[in-house]
Amino acid sequence: MVVGTTSHAGKSLITAAICRLLVRQNWKVTPFKGQNMALNAYITADGKEMGHAQAVQAWAAKIEPRVEMNPILLKPQGDMTSQVILMGAAVGRVQAADYYRDYFDRGWAAITSCLDKLATEFDYIVCEGAGSPAEINLKHRDLTNMRVASYLQANTVLVADIDRGGVFAHIVGTLELLEPEERALIKGFVINKFRGQRSLLESGITWLEDRTGIPVIGVIPMLDQVFPAEDSLDLLERRSRKPNADLTIGVVRFPRISNFTDFDPLDAEPTVNLKYITNKDEVNNCDAIILPGSKTTISDLQWLQQTGIAATLPNYLASGGTVMGICGGFQMLGTTIADLTGIEGIPGEYPGLNLFPLQTTITDTKTTRQRTTTTNYPVLGVSIAGYEIHQGTTHWHPAGANSGEYEQLFGDETLGIVDRPQTLWGTYLHGIFDNGSWRRNWLNQIRSRRNLSPITTDVPDYTSQREEIFDKLADSIGEYLDLTPLQ
Repeated sequence: MVVGTTSHAGKSLITAAICRLLVRQNWKVTPFKGQNMALNAYITADGKEMGHAQAVQAWAAKIEPRVEMNPILLKPQGDMTSQVILMGAAVGRVQAADYYRDYFDRGWAAITSCLDKLATEFDYIVCEGAGSPAEINLKHRDLTNMRVASYLQANTVLVADIDRGGVFAHIVGTLELLEPEERALIKGFVINKFRGQRSLLESGITWLEDRTGIPVIGVIPMLDQVFPAEDSLDLLERRSRKPNADLTIGVVRFPRISNFTDFDPLDAEPTVNLKYITNKDEVNNCDAIILPGSKTTISDLQWLQQTGIAATLPNYLASGGTVMGICGGFQMLGTTIADLTGIEGIPGEYPGLNLFPLQTTITDTKTTRQRTTTTNYPVLGVSIAGYEIHQGTTHWHPAGANSGEYEQLFGDETLGIVDRPQTLWGTYLHGIFDNGSWRRNWLNQIRSRRNLSPITTDVPDYTSQREEIFDKLADSIGEYLDLTPLQ
């Protein structure tokens, strides 16, 4: 079990690294997080929804993601309300105050059932906690941290972020607030995000081990490599520094941005600076603008209009810029979004950006499925894979548009369209940039407009790059982490 003294201590990263390190020892390994609150989701092969972080950890363990690895996913919608995904399916929306009354027993039953099933198939279950395990006002209803560790009697590592300061107080304070039987499960500390000279830390480590009787099993340096972010707060800490980058791609950082892991492959491109933007003055400094997914499309559309970003897009396109909308961002590019039953809030029909002849209706039915299709643009006949997660249906109504002004982006007409100049793109396909050849061809369209020479399109898909990231992560962390007390 991996728990942290705070949020953003590095639990997800440490969990993924442990998964890969154990796999290297020829163990069968699975990740697990009982309850995840995040707007990044992944769709499994059987069409079920789970936290993207656990999908990443599954890939680190060299296995396919499955919903048993994350039985509960909460997707915040604003106003203290979340959509509840239980065993891969949306089962309702609930206020925070009512969640544990309505879902605690069902949730714990799902968690224990999944743990029991995974235990029959794997040598190790590497569990990730959430936030802190010592929130005393929440412990009685905590489905994610020491309740899971106690159920499994799991050897537990406590991760602390030294970069934020107060690392020894965080560790000792967390232990103090655990029950004795929970404290007994803590087998080691990991001090994460360390900068500086290790010898200057030794006296503190000696004091901590003498006081607690628990070893420090790792001091992990601050890592330069980019790892998939779990929530939008992580984006604030990202700073792209690429001396050879000659394109800047701006992703609009909606208040309820979702599935921004779509852009990890772009972030990994050496010629691309990826930046998250929140105001209209940043638009014209970008070679392309992406409107990403959103958990509350209508309210994020209104935010886009209120900030003035929406009003800048037509002139930006006219001056040679490129705009792409993905999922919720795709819906925003149309003429209207109708939410007749108030699924996202107040019932009504809302004006879109009017850049595509599209009309979207938000519905109770949620589309969740993996997809494979072929491309028409920017190159014909390339096989491409991804997945859909969206609430609602979109209809293409080209009536009144010039003949041939818009084209199907893929062989499947429901997945996206593009304008004839190939400057305005829209798709429901998450993971589109994972497809290496398509990504590079799309970038070359932008490069051509900027009079830049093309880059090679003969590159592997991002899955190969992701494998390299996992191996580098395991190498980097494995050098400083002793798993012996946990095994």
